[in-house]
Amino acid sequence: MTVNKAAVIVFPGSNCDRDVFLAVKRSMAKFGQTPVFVWHADKTLPAGVELVVLPGGFSYGDYLRCGAIAARSPIMGEVVRHANRGGYVLGICNGFQVLTETGLVEGALVRNQGLKFICKDVSLRVEATSSPFTSQYQSNQIVTMPVAHHDGCYVADSDVIKKMEDQNMIAFRYASSNGTVGNETNPNGSMGSIAGVFNAKGNVLGMMPHPERYSEQPLGGVDGNALFDGVIERIIG
Repeated sequence: MTVNKAAVIVFPGSNCDRDVFLAVKRSMAKFGQTPVFVWHADKTLPAGVELVVLPGGFSYGDYLRCGAIAARSPIMGEVVRHANRGGYVLGICNGFQVLTETGLVEGALVRNQGLKFICKDVSLRVEATSSPFTSQYQSNQIVTMPVAHHDGCYVADSDVIKKMEDQNMIAFRYASSNGTVGNETNPNGSMGSIAGVFNAKGNVLGMMPHPERYSEQPLGGVDGNALFDGVIERIIG
């Protein structure tokens, strides 16, 4: 019997599902495995799944509020239970928005400070490497990944930000190419230049930049590969 260790959830309006599927597949190839797609209307994950990826896009057309309807889709009840059992969950861009709507990560994503859609490469500083998602990066390493969002400004109460700082729950910050963090390198106005956060256990990661779009050199870079390699090696290797 084939055991699928990784699953990519597909919502109506997802448009990065195939991209992230291929990025995960590349990381799984050396183990002779491949991920599987799971439809939003399903109520269970395939047996053996240890990593669930919520892709970018415009789930349910971003009606009501980005990620709000997707967070209440049938499959998300099982994704929440999976995360609470210690299973790994990665939410990218719209997937990050879904994670905040479910409460799997703290904070919220609101309209970019400049009130415009942003689509460009950004530099990120790796803040924490204790999670499998970032274990193959170096602390304070500068990596490049694309962003493409209209509602990517991360906000949270000041006590939540302090807790994240104290407990190493901030995964990535927007930064300059030499690692400086400030308003001039913050593309969307996120509090603390936060680009990605973990939950308290480090098994759930939400991030606005797209690592799957920098997983092959012809795409412009491969800085996203270490993220997928780290978590895949943890669940399979």
